[in-house]
Amino acid sequence: MILPRFYPVLPDAAMIARLVPLGVRLVQLRFKGDACDINAQIAASLAICAQYGAQLVVNDYWQEALDQGADFIHLGQGDLGSADFVAIARAGARLGISTHDRVELDRALALSPAYIALGPIWATLLKQMPWRPQGPDKLTRWKTRIGEIPLVAIGGLTPARLPEVFAAGADVAAVVTDLVTASDPEAQTRLWINSVGARP
Repeated sequence: MILPRFYPVLPDAAMIARLVPLGVRLVQLRFKGDACDINAQIAASLAICAQYGAQLVVNDYWQEALDQGADFIHLGQGDLGSADFVAIARAGARLGISTHDRVELDRALALSPAYIALGPIWATLLKQMPWRPQGPDKLTRWKTRIGEIPLVAIGGLTPARLPEVFAAGADVAAVVTDLVTASDPEAQTRLWINSVGARP
């Protein structure tokens, strides 16, 4: 499975509506607002992605994602225990899973994920992390272990760090802070698209 190399992780449908039309082909809705709004957020995000030919990944809210017809879900380790993997598979939805250590990686691989995410590669400002930065070298070890499964790097990524991330073995660069804290997210998104596209 081949995924686009630039993977914005965005907080709501409004930001998805701003950035997806610029050429984003893979985007995650990581909504942390009132849970009663999640169905509307997913529906609006799906509509935007359908209009512009992008793939939406819904973070955490797997049941609501399935209810709204979403076909790609991302789960952190804390959400694996409550997810119904039979229902997810029955719906034909793909699954991305966060990992931080070898135990979590083994658990994720047993679920036949569409991608494995590793992070934080560098320190990140938006989310309190119980893990130290993993560093790019760990990407190489993870890629050796997972083989053809796409490897997503996340945490502290910038366009300047992109060559190091890909050289270490990542297939996809997931971007959070560098977009949502940018003074001009549209310009930063264009920079990312150009930077990823220019990679040999």
